[in-house]
Amino acid sequence: MRAYIIRRLLQSLIVLKAVLIIVFLMLHLTGDPAGVLMPVDATQEDLARFRRDMGFDKPLHIQYLNFLIGHGRNKGVLRGDFGFSFRHEVPAMGLVLGHFPATVQLALVSLFIGLIIAIPAGILSATFRNTWIDHFSSVLSMLGQSLPNFWLGLMLIIVFAVYLRWLPTSGYEGPEYVILPALTAGLYATARIMRMMRSTLLEVMGLDYVRTARAKGLTETFVIIRHALKNASIPVVTLVGLELGLLLGGTVVTEAVFAWPGVGFLVVDAIVNQDYPVVQAAVALLAFVFVGVNLAVDILYAWLDPRISYR
Repeated sequence: MRAYIIRRLLQSLIVLKAVLIIVFLMLHLTGDPAGVLMPVDATQEDLARFRRDMGFDKPLHIQYLNFLIGHGRNKGVLRGDFGFSFRHEVPAMGLVLGHFPATVQLALVSLFIGLIIAIPAGILSATFRNTWIDHFSSVLSMLGQSLPNFWLGLMLIIVFAVYLRWLPTSGYEGPEYVILPALTAGLYATARIMRMMRSTLLEVMGLDYVRTARAKGLTETFVIIRHALKNASIPVVTLVGLELGLLLGGTVVTEAVFAWPGVGFLVVDAIVNQDYPVVQAAVALLAFVFVGVNLAVDILYAWLDPRISYR
């Protein structure tokens, strides 16, 4: 177990290393960084001075080294310093971390909504296979995966905020503001988790030990909850971990639609204003969180099924 965790940590470091390289190249993929970051009316002397001050006049591998260990007032990403925001003139990582709690709150509420709908629906769909309950759940699942987030968000705003006036349209000033964006982000996760729960539970319910439990005269509810559900949850846990990572890093559209003050909304604003240090800091932070969530899910497998080998 310990060797497996160490190996997974080393693999995670490799992934994060690759992410940092991509983050570093983001500016250079757009062309000359000075031409992107400086005003359009900047003179050649201004551009040359800016390249010299920022280190853009040096070879690419030297720039990457400066990116890691620091250059000038920038202490380097190894110390968590991605430079200063061009628009807000504050440390980029500090600005991202200030918006991160809102993204975490939205992701957790969205995942909670997904789980309280998907798990019971998946269990009922597998228990009453090929009945109207199963067909109804399948239709809802397909709708949840087919509807675009931006369209669903707008429809929820029109119905619950404009016509019914039950909920606010955007922003964040209280708990009621999270309901519509969480529903928008959570319904897609609901569909995927429900389909996985149904398929894995159907597979487990056909195994010998489940049939033996039924032969002992145990009730179907007890057989499902006590014997089948735990083993059927292993692939679902994997999917839940992936969904949490996607919700933490992939709610950009939802946050933009509802003006939710999270990292996604901040990234959209930074891209529009060419505030690349903020974009780089956000991508690095979300990648770190995604890798950490997946590592935690892998370690959780041992509790769910001790038969899993970590060799």
